[in-house]
Amino acid sequence: MIKVGVLGSGTMGAGIAQVAAQAGHLVFLVDSNLLALDKAKLNLEKTFEKLVEKGKFSREEADLIISRITFTIEKSSFAPCEIVIEAIIENLDVKHLVFKEIEEIVSQECILASNTSSLSIASIGSVLNNPSRIIGIHFFNPAPLMPLVEIIPAVQSSIEIIEKSKKLIDSWKKIGVICKDTPGFIVNRVARPFYGEALRIYEEGIADFATIDWAMTEIGGFKMGPFTLMDYIGNDVNYTVTETVFEAFYYDPRFKPSFTQKRHKEAGFYGRKSGRGFYSYLESIEKPAPNKDLKVGTEIFDRIIAMLINEAYDALFLNVASAEDIDLAMKNGVNYPQGLIKWSEEIGLEKVLSKLQSLFAEYGEDRYRPNVLLKRLVANKNN
Repeated sequence: MIKVGVLGSGTMGAGIAQVAAQAGHLVFLVDSNLLALDKAKLNLEKTFEKLVEKGKFSREEADLIISRITFTIEKSSFAPCEIVIEAIIENLDVKHLVFKEIEEIVSQECILASNTSSLSIASIGSVLNNPSRIIGIHFFNPAPLMPLVEIIPAVQSSIEIIEKSKKLIDSWKKIGVICKDTPGFIVNRVARPFYGEALRIYEEGIADFATIDWAMTEIGGFKMGPFTLMDYIGNDVNYTVTETVFEAFYYDPRFKPSFTQKRHKEAGFYGRKSGRGFYSYLESIEKPAPNKDLKVGTEIFDRIIAMLINEAYDALFLNVASAEDIDLAMKNGVNYPQGLIKWSEEIGLEKVLSKLQSLFAEYGEDRYRPNVLLKRLVANKNN
């Protein structure tokens, strides 16, 4: 078994360390903050106590997994590692500093990976003496439970590094998808309309939060409606991701953030963690009831699903990932009922395109422009 290094003992770093240890690897979890390391170790022990109680592991198995993880403040512990995964603050300057430091410690063959969800892998690797070993390996939270891992080669990454990374992630019983180093990768790019169009529908006064959530769960089959999900993620986090993607795509109107969500963020209405978001989470306050009008609900679903499918086809058209990997990513990264490419075929490409064309004609806004691949596929089908 190879030795694995993880930098950063926050929720994500500790989760990645757990995944690697469960796969049988010796893991070196490094953090400059000793209190954070102690907290990570305590949380891991609590996690395995619960897993043992549930019968997922025996006491001996749990103790063995925990024993494989070394909690340390010393980056020099990375010396024997064949891969180091960075999971620290989303700040490019900080990442540059730590990657330059780690490169001096590890062997020439060691893979250097970032768990970033929003920064360019090419930019992160630009400071390395050997940038061909940089790669993005993006886990989803919580890492031990979420099956998807986006594997993002930089333009500098060698074929060997890509293949080794994919093989390693597959061996950890994760679903690894390869995607281009573009803003949002697959999931955080393709999923933007789930939030953005729901917010737009609310702002137009078509329906309230509860009704839009009802439409997407009861008619669409999603596990959570967009407003419930934004509250779960945190409006501060979700808004920042939207803003980052919007800026990274040179202010493409398809990714335009919402003033409604911005104001909720500014007010401190982050969602569950703050006790109030789009909904109140106080026990004394009852959640509002939706308007279960099927006509309204179907219109909401048709509009949001068309926007999601359009974004999936845009990612496919621009070779961000294969159709198979886009569908795998959306099913396993954000728990969509099914992949959007497959879903479009069930709904009918003509129906999806017609909905987009209708919205584009009505609003005259670029956010509704149908993707050229979708138009070509429908045209070819009709010829």
